[in-house]
Parts: sequence; C-alpha cells; structure tokens
Amino acid sequence: MKDQTAKLLATLASSKRVLLTTHVRPDGDALGSAAAMALALKHKGIAVTVLLLSRLPTKYAFVFQDCGLQHIAGDNSVPAGFSLDGFDTFLVVDTGTWSQLPGLREHVEKFAGAKLVVDHHLTQENWADQKLVLTEAAAAGEIVAELIEQWDVPIDKQIATALYVALVSDTGWFMFSSTRPFTLRLAAQLIEAGVDTDDIYQRLYQNERAERVTLQARAMQSLELHADNRIAIMSIGKRDFAETRAGVNDTENLINIPLQIRTVQASALLTDSPEGGPIRVSFRSKGQLDCSKFAEQFSGGGHARAAGAKIEGTLADVRALVVAKLLQQI
Repeated sequence: MKDQTAKLLATLASSKRVLLTTHVRPDGDALGSAAAMALALKHKGIAVTVLLLSRLPTKYAFVFQDCGLQHIAGDNSVPAGFSLDGFDTFLVVDTGTWSQLPGLREHVEKFAGAKLVVDHHLTQENWADQKLVLTEAAAAGEIVAELIEQWDVPIDKQIATALYVALVSDTGWFMFSSTRPFTLRLAAQLIEAGVDTDDIYQRLYQNERAERVTLQARAMQSLELHADNRIAIMSIGKRDFAETRAGVNDTENLINIPLQIRTVQASALLTDSPEGGPIRVSFRSKGQLDCSKFAEQFSGGGHARAAGAKIEGTLADVRALVVAKLLQQI
C-alpha cells in the first residue's frame, strides 16, 4: 500500500491540471473527500477542477462554500459541453465503477492522461491506471487523509472540516461497525485542527428540510416485514416525491430506519426516481447478510453491510423480486 500511495502522489505531483470527481448523487464522504483532496492539490500549486455529476446537495453545500471551492455540476450526468481536453490527470474518489459515473466513460476511455481511483468499496472495475483501494477504511476520507499527510500538506481547519464530514457521514457519527481505532484517532486529530463538532452535527443532523421529513414518513408507511420480521423493505415512488416535493437526495439514510427493529437483520429501500431510469435499491444489514455479494446478482455492489444496485422494472415488480431474493438468502 505504501508503494501505491507513493506512486499515486508522484503522479499527482507531476500533474498540472487535475479533474477531480466522485460518484453521482454524492454523500458526505464523497463531498468531504473531494473537497479535502482539492484543497490539498491547491496547496501544492496544482490547478484542480471539481466535477459533480449531480447538483451539490444543500445539506453539504457548506463543505464547498466555507472554503471557497468552486465546482461544475451536471444533472446526474456530465454537463453539456464537458471535455477532458486540457487536463493531464483524472482523479476519482469514493467509487471505482462506471455505474456511479454516468456519462463519463466515453470521455475517460479516450483520455490519454493518468486515470486514478481512491476508494474504499469492495466493488471495483479495472479501468484506472492507478488505484488506491483500502476496503477496511471506514470512509474514503480516511484514505484521503493519509494521502494528504504523506504529501506533507498541513491539515488546516478547512481540510479538517471536510475530512470530518467524510468520516461522520460514512460511520453514522462513529456508530457503524466500520469504525476502527484509526477512524477515532483521525477524528481526534481533526478536532485538534479546529473542527467545530457541534456546528457540523447541527448542519448534518438538525438541519433537515420539512420535505425530507415528510418523505421519511411516506417511506415508513410503506414498511413491510418478512421472514419472522428479519427482513424489512420500504419503497418510495414517483407519486411520493411529487406530493411531498422532496428530491432523491432526501432519501439519504432512510434505509437505516428499519434496522432499529430488534429482529430485523437486513433492510432494503427501493426508490423510483422522478427523473426516470431503473429502480434504485439500497441494502443494509447488521452482519448476517453480505450486502455487497447480494447486490452483485443485480450488477450492483458496495460494502458488506451497505450496498446498492439498479434494477429495471416497475416498482412493484422490483419490490417483489427483491423480497423473493432476500427470502432465499435469509
């Protein structure tokens, strides 16, 4: 891993213009990792452009705005007129699969520069020239933090805040099983660098839109339990989005709600996006189900306890299919 880290940093150090991106519909880990990496590149005097394939979620906007980071954004794909011309390095954080990078594949496959991936997910595709994948990391932000430290970039309050957002987002404020001693030691280091933990908690967990809370109620109304209450499934349809005036980003973390039930071993959340396309399915478990392996049968992937997939079909048909497959598994 040290050799991979040194090689990746050498490539970045020799770059003049870097395009930095992350997965579509970015969460706190994706945005925090991207922001921290962008700030590190700027510190090294390397020109960096941040590309978001979806609009910057209001909930996480402060991660970019408070440190003056600019970005270009698409609407769940690359923006019109996008080109990799003029860049010598393409860097992706928090994913390594084309399904999470809609619209980019045709551009990247023709790109003559360096293609880099920094990620912690089990599911990967082999298109990058260099990959730094640490699956035991609780968040991509952990890997970015190590890169920044190895690069001798000082972790100031802005970088520390971005990294802290990455950590708490992917660990459920350090409650998930992926949290490791390194995670907590890094968190302490970031707090020492000036992170305002109370401010971040309020921004992330006490700053919800009324529309999101209403959508959460709709999801809970759709809850069904199967297999002696060991399997939980919820779904959100186009009508739910229209009537609550909520967006797809408002579904973040709703899947974790059924895991509060003592008997539930695994949960699934199906989302029929108002933008169209296949049904998005998220999976979570308490450890009895390997979500990553389970999602692979639908060409999805992720982590052992958190994964996702996209499945063609109606919401009702996909829900029936997912329930049947879960019943076979549990």
